[in-house]
Formats: sequence, C-alpha cells, structure tokens
Amino acid sequence: MNLLKALAAIGSMTFISRVLGFVRDTLIARIFGAGIYTDAFFVAFKIPNLLRRISAEGAFSQAFVPILAEYKNQRTHEETHLLINHVASLMGLFLVLVTIIGMLAAPWVVYVSAPGFTVDKAKFDITVELLRITFPYIFFISLVSLAGGALNTYGRFSVPAFTPVWLNLTFIVAALFFAPYFDPPVKVLAWAVFFGGVLQLAYQIPYLREIGLIPTFSLNLHDEGVWRILKLMGPAIFGVSIAQISLLINTIFASFMVTGSVSWLYYADRLMEFPTGILGVGLGTILLPSLSKSFADRTDGEYSELLDWGLRLTFILALPAAVALAVLSIPLVASLFHYGAFTAHDVMMTRQALMAYSLGLLGLILVKVLAPAFYSRQDIKTPVKIAIVTLLATQLMNLMFFKPFQHAGLALAIGLGACMNASVLYYYLRKAGIYQPQPGWTKFLAKLLFAVSVMALVLFYAMGDGQLWLEYRLVSKLLHLTGLMLLGSSVYFASLWLMGIRVKDFMRRVAI
Repeated sequence: MNLLKALAAIGSMTFISRVLGFVRDTLIARIFGAGIYTDAFFVAFKIPNLLRRISAEGAFSQAFVPILAEYKNQRTHEETHLLINHVASLMGLFLVLVTIIGMLAAPWVVYVSAPGFTVDKAKFDITVELLRITFPYIFFISLVSLAGGALNTYGRFSVPAFTPVWLNLTFIVAALFFAPYFDPPVKVLAWAVFFGGVLQLAYQIPYLREIGLIPTFSLNLHDEGVWRILKLMGPAIFGVSIAQISLLINTIFASFMVTGSVSWLYYADRLMEFPTGILGVGLGTILLPSLSKSFADRTDGEYSELLDWGLRLTFILALPAAVALAVLSIPLVASLFHYGAFTAHDVMMTRQALMAYSLGLLGLILVKVLAPAFYSRQDIKTPVKIAIVTLLATQLMNLMFFKPFQHAGLALAIGLGACMNASVLYYYLRKAGIYQPQPGWTKFLAKLLFAVSVMALVLFYAMGDGQLWLEYRLVSKLLHLTGLMLLGSSVYFASLWLMGIRVKDFMRRVAI
C-alpha cells in the first residue's frame, strides 16, 4: 500500500466532508446567528461529541485497532470475526445503558457542563431539551467508530473518511427545508444530529459485509481479546478524557462570558478542524494500523522510518496551514460566516479565537502523529501521564489568559497546551529509543521556514484591507478567497520546489 496515496484518498474524502461542514456552519450562522439558541445547541451537541471522542474515536480506537491488527496478521479470519462479534455486543449493551442514563440526567449534565446557563432559565431549559434529542448520537457514532476501526485495519481508509459527509448533509437539508416547522427552529439541528448518526452507521454496513466482518450478537465476557482491549481502554479513557475535560472546562469558562462566546469559539474551532481533520486524523488513521503491524512483526527500523515520514509530512503541510489561518483569519471568517444574523462584530470575535487557535495547530496535528507511536506498541500509560501534565498546564494558562483575552484566551491555552503535549511525547519517544530521526532534518526545516515566510508575505499583501471583506458580496468573497488560497499554495510549493523538495521524496509503501 502506498501511504501517500492512502493519505491523499483519506484527505480528499475528509476534504469533501469539511467543505460540506463549512456549508453547514455557514447556514447555521446565517439562519441562527450567534446567540442564546446557538449557544444552547453547541453545548448540547458538544456533550455527546465529548463522549464520542472519549469512548469511541479516542480510547476505543487506541485499544481496539492494535489488537485487531494483531489478530488479522497472526490469527484466522474466523477468530478475528469472533473478536468483533464479542466487542460489538458488549459495546452495544453498554451504549444503550449510557444513552438512557444521559437522557434522564440531561438537566444535571447541562448544569455541570455549562453552569453559567443556570442564570437564564430559558437558555438552560432549551439546552436540556436539545441534549435529550442529541444524546442517542453517542450510540450510533460509537458503533460507526468500531466499523471504521475494522475497515481501516483492512486498508479501506476511504469509507470511514467519507462517513461524516452524511452528518453534514443531514444538517444542510434540515436547516434549509425543515427549520420553519420546529419551535424554536434550532431544534431541527438536534434532530439532524440524531438522524445523521443513523445514516453514518447504515452507510458502513455494506463495506463491512464485503470484508466479511458484519457483527452478530454474541456476548462472551471471557474472551481474551475483549479483556485485552478493556485493559488498554482503562488508561486510554483516562488519557483521552483529560484532553476532552480541558475542552469542557473551556465551555464552562465561556458560559460565564458574554452571550456569543461559545458560538465564536465553535466557529473558530470548525475552521481549525479543517486542517486538523484532513492532515492530523488522516495521518493518524493510516499510521496506527501500519505502526501496529510493524510492531507486531518486530521490524524496528521500519517502525522508526514510518514515524519519521509522518513527522516530516506533518511539518510540510501543517505549518503553512497554521500560518495561512492566522494571516487570512478575516477573509476566512467573513467569507464563510458573515451572512444574515452573523454580524461584523461576530466576525471580529471569531477572528480573535481563530488567530489564537492557529498558534497551536502544528502541535494539535503532531499529537495525532506522535500518540499512535505509543498506542501501536500497546503503551497507553505514557501518553496518559503526559496528558495529565498537559491538562494542568492548560488550565493554568486558562486562568492566566481568560480575563485579559476573554474567549480568545481559552483558545490560546488549548493551542499552547497541544504544543506542550507534542513536545513531551517527542521527548519520551527519543528517550526510550523508539524513534530515531532520519538524517537531514536541519536542512529540511530551514527550507520549510523559507517557503512558509515567502507564502506569508505574499498572502498578507494580496489580502488587502480586512474591512473590505466585510463589505464584499458572497460571490466576490468566495472568488477572492479562492484566489488567495491558490496563490498561497502555488507560492509555497514553488518555493519548496526551488529548495529541492519533491513529492517523490514522500512516497512510501508498506504491507498491510
């Protein structure tokens, strides 16, 4: 398998999903703006998303994929299928219980996650109502994660990467055609979450059938593989929870700020998720099963080379993305969200959060590449210890930044915390001898910094006056923004080419 082609396939599918995500958020911004109802919905959507990242895409994937890769490479297909049956059965029962408890305990969940909403009864009540509708999403999306882990282990990377498209399409259709039939209209977004989860799960079932891994109910609490996964999930849940707790604490801080703060952070975070999803998630997705196989086969040289490849690709793609987000913050926010109820003030507030987030983009993506190096070796404890330190440091920075910088200070703390997390992960990989950098890093970084600097200067002068972006009409904004993106990427890659960096340098094949 060609890893660069696999990354391109994942990236293209994720790109489609992210573009539709921006269409979704543009519609939400235009129809609902940034106020009491959007703050309520974003909190109600964040809570099942938080659980999804902790249990499904986080701890479960980190524990499940390495064990599944081991079964695939060292055991029969029947044994592998039986493992999936046992895991899916236990997970399904647990998720039903969690969903029921979450819906019943919705008022207490909102009270803990957004205590500032309690001063406004209407805001609190609508958040509770929306949460009860969105909470079952955790059931569907967790099973989607199980299916995605199996498909990724068998090299079907494009299917899980395309799956989120169905959620975005559900949002778009709901906002455009069904909002007037709900009171308040924002309730349609909660139902879009519910049905989006159903569609995502339904989409993956035919592809599971193709590889012969459709789960059937078969509960076996004595299965060795299940207990190995659960044993790894314990510290993994704790580690992933730490990162998500940091985001939850940010929501708590934002709930006490002026109305709109939660929404401004959400829109900025959505822009950050574009490169994070395409690069970070894509690289992590292909590296985890590849590194797991390399570890299972005891090929240490290939293991280190794979990680070095991932790190270089991260720097060459994430660093210019971070700089471009900061330089083009006003054009991006204005072009995507400045319509209808989303005011010029909302643009400037979202821009502040985006610029703060951009400082940590490289760190956020590096974590998604460095952490799988530990997970693939079935070492969950080391990243957990590092995550604990990162959480404490992030909250200290929250206390330092939130008063002078308000909501942007919360974004800054998360970004700097991610950079710290990546740095410590790297240190421990080197200290343990797991990773040995390949020759040429100094020259590589020097060439990269030159190309990024040239790109930043060109974009800054080509962008023009930020105030004009608030006055342009939709078509004019999108044309100007597209032109800037093409100009920036052309200048950047041309500079890399002049420095002697070629695409063929990043071609790498591995067996799966």
